Amino acid sequence: MECIASKRDEITRGVTSIDSSSKDLLMSYMDVDTTKYKSLNPGDDKFLRDMILSFMIAGRDTTGSALTWFFWLLTKNPEVTTKIRQEINTKISPRTNNDSDHFSSQELNKLVYLHGAMCEALRLYPPVPFQHKSPTKPDVLPSGHKVEPSTKIENEIGMGEDASDFKPERWISETGSSIHVPSFKFLSFNAGPRTCLGKEVAMTQMKTVAVKIIQNYEIKIVEGHTIEPVPSVILRMKQGLKVMVTKRSNLV
Repeated sequence: MECIASKRDEITRGVTSIDSSSKDLLMSYMDVDTTKYKSLNPGDDKFLRDMILSFMIAGRDTTGSALTWFFWLLTKNPEVTTKIRQEINTKISPRTNNDSDHFSSQELNKLVYLHGAMCEALRLYPPVPFQHKSPTKPDVLPSGHKVEPSTKIENEIGMGEDASDFKPERWISETGSSIHVPSFKFLSFNAGPRTCLGKEVAMTQMKTVAVKIIQNYEIKIVEGHTIEPVPSVILRMKQGLKVMVTKRSNLV
């Protein structure tokens, strides 16, 4: 609330212009056209607080949670790390000291095995673990099941007897391309009108971080460190992820 009050003061004093092309997310909501979106009230500080807080939680904690579980799974499955490194070396152009550190979306899209590993980690440890739907009125599902407003419906991808195993190959077709799973089955980014707006951005961010770390470092879990999930709005590790990070001497 202090940040919102400070921003309003800056605009009033002319220090910051709400029409600026470089305005931040908070200013964008302050300048929203209420004739198009009547349910929004940019004059209400509580509305602005709740909206910005939602973006902070959705854009930071979920990505951090996903990467934490992803790297933990890699430490348990070193053969997956090896395959990802091989794919990076084969499909990503080598960088020189003069090159930018970022990767284009076209380059990242070539990393099919990395994408599969990311999706598999999200399937096993979704950052937002409780994703259920309830009807607003009595209805009948396509399967023929009758549901009431009090019914909580949860979806799960059928993965067979080895569903608890970490297998990126599940997400790769026989031709070597990524397998598309409908969002109503793979709910890590929600589905329908409530699909995460930042899905592609989040995947790009996580892949970029993964590539840079996997390319340049070895990660090992600290001996004796216990991994325990905490069921909450965001699926986090109770004690965090304690690791030993070593610079790779052989980057082949």
